[in-house]
Amino acid sequence: MELHLLLEKIVPDDVAHAKWLNTLSFMENAGARKISACEHSSEVSLIQLKHAAEEHRHAYYLKKQILKIDPEICKTYTCNELLASTATRHYLHSLDMKTCRYLQKHFGLSGEKLKYAAYLFVTYAIEVRADELYPVYQEVLTKYSSKIMVKSIILEEEGHLEEMVHQLDGFSEDWKIHAEIILDMEQALHQQWIMAVSQEVMQPDYV
Repeated sequence: MELHLLLEKIVPDDVAHAKWLNTLSFMENAGARKISACEHSSEVSLIQLKHAAEEHRHAYYLKKQILKIDPEICKTYTCNELLASTATRHYLHSLDMKTCRYLQKHFGLSGEKLKYAAYLFVTYAIEVRADELYPVYQEVLTKYSSKIMVKSIILEEEGHLEEMVHQLDGFSEDWKIHAEIILDMEQALHQQWIMAVSQEVMQPDYV
């Protein structure tokens, strides 16, 4: 199912919408944790710290938005409080593993250098996705006059994307060739995730 149509189904439904926010929060938190895990033990750049901090803040912001719907639901990240929990939990991890294998093969990297390269390419792919997802989400929120807003996240994600491009320019002159392959990996994983979420929320007995 196309993202816009899926969100048209989710946003008017309070329970589905709360779970959607919680799912996005989980993913932002997972991204922040992944960035931190890729940090060198001593050579940590300001930009890397900034990204981790802002992804954590996005996770907090999205989680807090749930209070506007119902303060009694989606208090944690347990499976029954996420949409398509299995696909959601595997999404970023799978992209990270596939990216590491690709970079290992094509650049011969290992250890700290491999972790840093994976941080660059995985974060770039996720920022490209965020740059597409959040504006569509905000459009549907506006249509339904929702109390939820993600405009602040949209602005920060645009900034992140520019910063990742700058860092990748310093990593390799032909990074765009490799990034396209990693974007294709992410696209396949995204489609699997959207399909899993769609199958869950489109069930006749979904509550």
